[in-house]
Amino acid sequence: MVHYKLTYFDLRGRAESIRQVFAYAGVAYEDVRIQRAHWPELKPHTPFGQLPLLEVDGQPIAQSAAILRFLGKQFDLTGKTPLEEAKLDMVVDQIADFTADIKAYMMVALGFAEGDKETLFKEVFIPNRDKHMALIAKNITGEYILSHITWADIHLANSLEALLSKIPDVLDGHPALKAYVHRVHAHPRLKAYLATRPDAPF
Repeated sequence: MVHYKLTYFDLRGRAESIRQVFAYAGVAYEDVRIQRAHWPELKPHTPFGQLPLLEVDGQPIAQSAAILRFLGKQFDLTGKTPLEEAKLDMVVDQIADFTADIKAYMMVALGFAEGDKETLFKEVFIPNRDKHMALIAKNITGEYILSHITWADIHLANSLEALLSKIPDVLDGHPALKAYVHRVHAHPRLKAYLATRPDAPF
């Protein structure tokens, strides 16, 4: 049996989609949540000086998207053809673009930087929300990105749910995406995980 060990801070953050993939697949893993005080000691022993880190029978994999793609293949949560797999990558890359475009607002909103939160919300967050959500919605033509739940659906739904938890009206004007999040999270294993996961600020 393969031993999976996931290391991240005691937060949801970049590890949460990975945890949800494990939950959906029903696969056991070691969920190591470190305190920030321990990070300097661990950092030199990671591939890129970053978390999350997944160890597969002791072999390290860094970068959250790479971990998600790897687990998707391990648990048969990918596309059935190279073109389908490319579509999953395409949507996930669009989420990354959205995250990068709203970073200035989110850093202030989460208390990591100083700035005019209201101005950034109006001038940075709202226009990028509307641009990116419309583009993402165009690529969900059925119940999911493809005809079945994949690692990319779990990641997209988690990313949108994280925003909803901070900004409840974030998907106003995008009802299809709001319904999509509910649809993905209604899966029994994901629903059970979400109901029992540890509380975290983000």
